[in-house]
Amino acid sequence: MTPKTFKFPFRVAWVDTDAAQVVHFSNYFKFFEKIEEEFYRHLGFNFNYFVERGMWLPRVEAFCQYKKPAKFNDLLEGELIVEELREKSVKYHFKIFNKETATLIAEGYVVAVTADKNTGRAVQIPKYFLEKLKPYCKRL
Repeated sequence: MTPKTFKFPFRVAWVDTDAAQVVHFSNYFKFFEKIEEEFYRHLGFNFNYFVERGMWLPRVEAFCQYKKPAKFNDLLEGELIVEELREKSVKYHFKIFNKETATLIAEGYVVAVTADKNTGRAVQIPKYFLEKLKPYCKRL
């Protein structure tokens, strides 16, 4: 079964660019997090869902491969699928396209672990959250 893909359009802001008006490489990780945040909103909750349960989602791995430059005011579209879902972690895979040309700009991933805020130890992903992620999952 092919997983669902979450898509989110956004425009490159001036603050995201360097002196050449090209998106600074570090900002792609901010884009990934923005797409993730909107994905959670699409699923019906946000980061407070975890905070209210005494958890947080630290990143333990992150990667981005840059294909083409994005520039100030470009309309981009981010795509997210759940690459891998484990008992205590989730790997989100991202692709960012220029929405007007359909050119792949960058792709990468982040691995987040659900952790207890007080102890910092990994804990199981809440079942409710897990069930919401499954339709977007490539590999369980």
